[in-house]
Amino acid sequence: MSEQKCIMVVGAHAADAEIMAGAAVLKHVEAGWRAVLVHLTLGEKGHPRMPPEEYAKVKREEAHAAARALGAECVILPYLDGELPVSEEVQWAIADLIRQYRPTVLITHWKGSIHRDHRNTNLNVMESLFFARLGTFKRAHPAHGPTKVYYAENWEDPIEFKPEIYLDVTDVFDRYLEAIRCYALFRGEVVSFPYEQWYRGASELRGAEAGVPRAVALMLPEGLRRRSVNLLDELSW
Repeated sequence: MSEQKCIMVVGAHAADAEIMAGAAVLKHVEAGWRAVLVHLTLGEKGHPRMPPEEYAKVKREEAHAAARALGAECVILPYLDGELPVSEEVQWAIADLIRQYRPTVLITHWKGSIHRDHRNTNLNVMESLFFARLGTFKRAHPAHGPTKVYYAENWEDPIEFKPEIYLDVTDVFDRYLEAIRCYALFRGEVVSFPYEQWYRGASELRGAEAGVPRAVALMLPEGLRRRSVNLLDELSW
C-alpha cells in the first residue's frame, strides 16, 4: 500500500472543488501529495442557454482538464444537478472513495450555504465518515478515515463561515487561476457573476488576515474547533 499522503476535495458540482480548494490542492501536490477531486454532480443545469445534456458533456471535459492542470485525479459521481439527495446511497459512494484513495486530508463544503446541493454535500460527506471508518462494514477496500477534515470558503457558502486555518497560496495562485479558467463558467461565458474577481479578492482578504499576499481560509468541523492556527509555511495540518 502506498505511503503517499493524499488530499481529497468533495464538491457538489464540477467546478466547486477546484474553485474553493484548488490552490490548497496545488500546495499539496507540490509537496508530493496525491490529490483527488470528487464531483457529486456535473452542475449540468447551470447554463442559461445550453441544454443540460449538452452542458454535462462540456462540464465533464472541463473537469478533467482542470484536474490535469492541478495535478489531481478526477472522479465524477452520477447524481443530478439540483437533485442531490441526502441518502445512504450517496454516503456509501463517498465512503467507498475515501476507503479507496485513503485521504489524509478531506475538504468539502461548509453547511451554511444558499445552495441546496452544497448543503446536502456537507451532510453526505460528514455522514460518510462513519461508513468509511468502521471496519465491521466489509467493502471492496478496508476501512479508512481522514486525519483532518476541513470546510473550504465558497462564495455560495458564507452563512456563519469562520476562517480558522490559513494557508499561504501566494506562490501557486497564478497556476490556480489557470486551472479554474478551464471552466467557461470562470471565464465569464456562462453567467455574469465575476467568479475570478471574487476569489482574487478573497485571497487578498485572507492574505491580509494572515500576513501574506494571498491565502485561503478553512474552517474546522463543529466539535473540533480550537484556536486558529496559521499554517503558512507547512502542510502538516
